[in-house]
Amino acid sequence: MKRPGVQPPSLLGFSHNRRSAPAHDSRPLTQPLAAVVMAAGLGTRMKSATPKHLHPLLGRPLVAWVLDALRAVGPSRLVLISSPESAAELAASFPGVEVVVQEKPRGTGDAVAAARQALEGFEGDLLVLAGDTPLLTPEAIEELVDEHHREGAAVTLLSIEPEGRRPYGRIVRDEKGELAAIVEERDATPEQREIRELNASVYVFSAPDLWWALGEVGTGNAQGELYLTDTIARLVREGERAVVYRSQDPDVAEGVNTRADLALVASLLRKRILTAHMLAGVTVVDPGTTWIEADVQIDPDAVIQPFTVLRGRTVVRGEAEIGPHVVAIDAEIGQGATVGPFCYLRPGSVLAAGAKAGTFVEIKNAQIGERSKVPHLSYIGDAQIGEDTNIGAGAITANYREERFEEKQRTVIGSNVHTGSQNVFVPPVEIGDNAWTGAGSAITEDVPNGALAIARARQVNKEGYDDARQRND
Repeated sequence: MKRPGVQPPSLLGFSHNRRSAPAHDSRPLTQPLAAVVMAAGLGTRMKSATPKHLHPLLGRPLVAWVLDALRAVGPSRLVLISSPESAAELAASFPGVEVVVQEKPRGTGDAVAAARQALEGFEGDLLVLAGDTPLLTPEAIEELVDEHHREGAAVTLLSIEPEGRRPYGRIVRDEKGELAAIVEERDATPEQREIRELNASVYVFSAPDLWWALGEVGTGNAQGELYLTDTIARLVREGERAVVYRSQDPDVAEGVNTRADLALVASLLRKRILTAHMLAGVTVVDPGTTWIEADVQIDPDAVIQPFTVLRGRTVVRGEAEIGPHVVAIDAEIGQGATVGPFCYLRPGSVLAAGAKAGTFVEIKNAQIGERSKVPHLSYIGDAQIGEDTNIGAGAITANYREERFEEKQRTVIGSNVHTGSQNVFVPPVEIGDNAWTGAGSAITEDVPNGALAIARARQVNKEGYDDARQRND
């Protein structure tokens, strides 16, 4: 179809003039693919100083879930649309992603138009999606792109049909069942609001068709904004092919605008993560009370007890048992190790095979050797413990010496060591192999191999003390 030759300058500041698109049956089956992620929303409904797209979600920023799904698909270009306030932080958080600024929030169409200069000369297919849909999967994206190629369409969009109502655009079809338009909820008639098929806000455009259509649409809507969805109706009126691909999973389009939304998608993502671990051979005793972030690695035959939280890049090896009531952050838990109940492993904690961290134990930046045990009521920080060592109840590694308060020091405890209850190790101090320490000792000096160290005041009994106290009352 022949486009109009010259038109007045558009709202977006670029010409409407474009060469005609190839006919449906002459479009190539594959095209280069670029992606534009809209992340310029201010997130005012989050009521937070943190930009919406950088809010943490199961160990990753919200928009990182979308970017990770896209990277799995492998577009040649990846452009992130940002507000001026968030651009620097987004660029720093996601090196290698092209960050483009939308100067003013004038709608989704204006956001996409902001990427045009960055994509100058790109003539392939353009994947456009929102940055606040963390449930979107690489499989859903690939299915949409494949449908776009099969149909040779100018635009292909993803739709969903959820059970409940959503404030999303309605898919309006003509008498033949073909896509006629997308009507945003605020602009929809009562009849249109009853339509159950909704726009998932994930699109594949032929890039030249998109740029032309953006120059043809206006802002005559309830929001006074430039809607990306209006470009689809414009292309349809020009006789171009617009295809709808309905997802079998309505959750893929679940967006985040509030903290309640964030909690909802977190629960759905958490279920996905737990299911994947269980299908891979991990026992999760109670998924409803277990929280495992996306980057945690768990080997088959590990057992995760209720009320366990595994965060960051924690690694759990096979046959280890974690919980109940355990928190581990960036920790490594070895083969057959046991952790908990009521244990806190902070970053840098490493438990070797068969090691134990027991009840009310906190470990930070410390290595616990094979088969060594920290059974209960202890704090072990900035320390190294050898193999087959038993740490008595109430042990504390005091990480500072008074004269060197600005520096944390390390405690080194050898192999086959037995420490007494209520020991305090004042580093830097080293306990040799096969050594023993007496209960209640404050160990401030190195202990040789095989020695017994006792560092406590001598007990003194004052006979008749209670009688004397009563006489003085």
